[in-house]
Amino acid sequence: MRSIVILGSTGSIGVQALEIIAANPNKFRVVALSAGSRNLPLLIEQAKKFSVPIVGTTADRQVALDLAGDIQVIDGPLASTEIATIPCDIVLNGITGSIGLGPTLAALGVGNKVALANKESLVAGGDLVMAFGHDKIIPVDSEHSALYQCFLAGKSSEVKKVILTASGGPFRDRADLSGVTVKEALSHPTWAMGPMVTINSATLMNKGLEIIEAHYLFNLPYSQIEAVIHPQSVVHSMVEFIDGSTIAQASPPNMKGPIAYALASGDRVAHATKPIDWTSTHTWSFAPIDTNRFPAIDLALRCGELGGGLPAIFNASNEVAVDAFLSGRITFTSIVDIVEATVQKLGSGSPIVARNLADVSAIEDDARRVAISLLP
Repeated sequence: MRSIVILGSTGSIGVQALEIIAANPNKFRVVALSAGSRNLPLLIEQAKKFSVPIVGTTADRQVALDLAGDIQVIDGPLASTEIATIPCDIVLNGITGSIGLGPTLAALGVGNKVALANKESLVAGGDLVMAFGHDKIIPVDSEHSALYQCFLAGKSSEVKKVILTASGGPFRDRADLSGVTVKEALSHPTWAMGPMVTINSATLMNKGLEIIEAHYLFNLPYSQIEAVIHPQSVVHSMVEFIDGSTIAQASPPNMKGPIAYALASGDRVAHATKPIDWTSTHTWSFAPIDTNRFPAIDLALRCGELGGGLPAIFNASNEVAVDAFLSGRITFTSIVDIVEATVQKLGSGSPIVARNLADVSAIEDDARRVAISLLP
């Protein structure tokens, strides 16, 4: 039986992971959970349901203790970081945003494996994370889980390139994006996700982040990483080999498959998700990305290739811009404009090198300060 720690247990990834664990009580047991302050009652409910002895939360300590009963509570801004160091078979990091980097490094630092759904850990601190070794990280993002599986079909020396698929979001066929509303941007045609990830999908910023993530996860140069529009979201990514063969991983658009695969460290969990119904007719389409309408892809590639602290600047300024869009302060197309301007302002001169978590935090703080100054 595998012991599991879940960070961000009340979010979409955490909730689905617990559903998988509930369906496989002989395979997994939860030893600790953590979550933010927004849904403390659900966190405590989860802990009681799965007999979890320890929880971490950023919520008020006394309120948490009143709800927790006999459950041990670790509170404060570093609660998830402390929870991540509890000995276990694997830590599932389902935290959204760059605040997930600290817990990722903490888990790896004590020798825990990490099932990584927090892409910002690699975007902001990829060199720091991968210094612990590629065998310590199992990706949870559906695209990178697909690549992880497709790589098993050949040797790394035989890989010509990888192709990430993107749904294209709600505006893949819309020519004019200047009048996009928050409601429209939050209406994703395929996936149900949190607001930050949903907006990132609409701008294709999410795909830019995933390109940087793939670079670190699979030790690939950016010239070997591409992305294409695939509206059906059934083929999650592909690997093209030097002999002309392309291996694709396909399954219905459901995160339970990648989550279960990561929790089991690459073993298959029976009935983790429903298979494709081959008794029905299917049409899958693929198309190149229009980088004029979606400039986030080229910007991500530029930041990734220049390296240093630019990916962290790219990510942190995007978080500021997305929050501003959601609150009605800027237009949809201004999101990437603000990120671009922040990168230009902070990216000139000598490359910034992040030697540790404090350096990453300082780089992100500068990026947020500049991005905020650019808001109307």
